[in-house]
Amino acid sequence: MIVRSLYDVEATDHFVDWGNGTSHRLLTDKDGMGFSICHTVVRANTVSLLQYRNHLEACYCIGGEGEVEDMDGNVFPIRKGDMYVLDKHDKHFLRGGRNNDMILVSIFNPPLTGTERHKLDDPAGSTY
Repeated sequence: MIVRSLYDVEATDHFVDWGNGTSHRLLTDKDGMGFSICHTVVRANTVSLLQYRNHLEACYCIGGEGEVEDMDGNVFPIRKGDMYVLDKHDKHFLRGGRNNDMILVSIFNPPLTGTERHKLDDPAGSTY
């Protein structure tokens, strides 16, 4: 059985400040479950162009608000209780709320190693 808290992760390199938020990589590849779980915070008033070329991602919002926009310009508001899935390695804009951070539970398949970092200064977007 694996039991781990946000506070446990904060003392390791699996707590990542990715520039426009933070990610607690609670479950990673080394845990052998075949997927990873992250507690992700997207800071208010931020915009990130992202693409996961090597992972599929499902996100469930547990607090705050924000939005995700696909490359066709479709904008999807995300609030507590909403889920979105990047099932085709979708390039997307991820935005924190105007007044609130967005808090997500993010599931990755295959799992993250736990130390991946975004490079938000790349105009083509951050990928891993």
